Amino acid sequence: MKKFKIKTGDEVTILTGKDKGKKGKVLKILKDKDRVIVEQVNMIKKHVKPSTENPQGGIEEKEAPIHISNVALIDPKSKKATRVGYEVKDGKKVRVAKKSGEVI
Repeated sequence: MKKFKIKTGDEVTILTGKDKGKKGKVLKILKDKDRVIVEQVNMIKKHVKPSTENPQGGIEEKEAPIHISNVALIDPKSKKATRVGYEVKDGKKVRVAKKSGEVI
């Protein structure tokens, strides 16, 4: 099982692609594909057939996954992209922002 430095609920910024510079919250992590789904980023239109729960059908907009290497965690202090490190504080392993040293 893979271990990522980004977790569900983290604020991230997009580093590359059509949504470069946008910020959002991580909704889901797809560990087997090394991808994340970020709120209101990388939106796609999906054509949906009519079904029992959606009798109208139509075109639905939803978030598509982005590779985890194309997102960076936002530093809680400076609000800029930062890398993540780990430290042991009070016997617990915690994530730390490399730029400011702030605990995430």
